[in-house]
Amino acid sequence: MEATAPLVGILLAAGSGSRFGSDKLLHPLPDALPMAIAAARRLRPACDRAVAVVRPDGGRLAEWLVDEGYEVVTRAAVRDGMGHSLAAGVGAAADAAGWLVALADMPFIDPASHARVAQALRGGARIVVPEYRGRNGHPVGFAREWGSRLAALAGDQGARRIVAAFPEAVVRCALDDPGIVRDVDRPADLCERTWEHNAAHPG
Repeated sequence: MEATAPLVGILLAAGSGSRFGSDKLLHPLPDALPMAIAAARRLRPACDRAVAVVRPDGGRLAEWLVDEGYEVVTRAAVRDGMGHSLAAGVGAAADAAGWLVALADMPFIDPASHARVAQALRGGARIVVPEYRGRNGHPVGFAREWGSRLAALAGDQGARRIVAAFPEAVVRCALDDPGIVRDVDRPADLCERTWEHNAAHPG
C-alpha cells in the first residue's frame, strides 16, 4: 500500500430498511445512539479518511455523519443496490491507497476488528476478508489495484464477485468477533439471543 495515500473507510448507508419496517439506520440502539452512527463511530478510527454513501433523501443521517467526520456522498443510483453505492464511495475517494468497506446496519463490530483489517491492508494485503467461525464478514478491505473494478460495480451484488473471482488475492483474517457477521435486517435482530438463534438456524 502506498504510504503517502490514505486508507479510506467507506460506510454504505443507503439501504431502505424495508424488512425492518422503518428507517433502521436511524433506529436507536439501547444506548440511544442511532444504528448507523454506532457503525460509523466504530469504523472511523481505523481509517485515515472516511466516506459515507447515503440516499439523496438522507438529510438528518447525512448531517449526523458529517458531524462524525465523514464525507457524505449522495447519488440517485444508490437506490438501485449495494453495487452502485460502493462504486459511488470508491469514486469519491479514487486517490486512496485502499478502502475498508463497512455496512451501516452492522453496528456491533468491535473497533479492533476494523483495525485488524486495516492493518492487513497497510501491510500489503490485496484483499482482506474477516472471518468469524468460518463465516465471511465485514469490513472487507481492498487495495488500490481494485479501484477500477469497484468503481464499475452496479446492482445489488456488491464486491462479492471480485472476492470470488480472485481467490489467490484474498487474505483471510480470523477474528473472535461475532459482530463482523451480525447485520440487522429486522427489529428482532437487535436482540442478541434472537440473532444467535437465527444465525444457528437459518431459514
